[in-house]
Amino acid sequence: MDMILIAMILALLIPIYEAWQNEDIWQKMLAFASIATKTSVMILVVSVLQGDRMIGTVGVIILSVGNAGLMLLAHVIKRLNDAPNERQL
Repeated sequence: MDMILIAMILALLIPIYEAWQNEDIWQKMLAFASIATKTSVMILVVSVLQGDRMIGTVGVIILSVGNAGLMLLAHVIKRLNDAPNERQL
């Protein structure tokens, strides 16, 4: 099981590298969403290994609600970028 966690951590480094390398905001947000999903799955694996339901509950909450705030932020940024500049003098 330790090898599974090590493989998950290595898979987590891929979107971190992509977010660090790319300047596009949408690519960064996609990478952060991927990081959040992978982290919550890792929390679920640890909760199964430890036999602790409370840790598993936190992992499920992060998995189901965690990306909602990120998607809301992406929508707000998109609306700000799409809005024409109306205050030109």
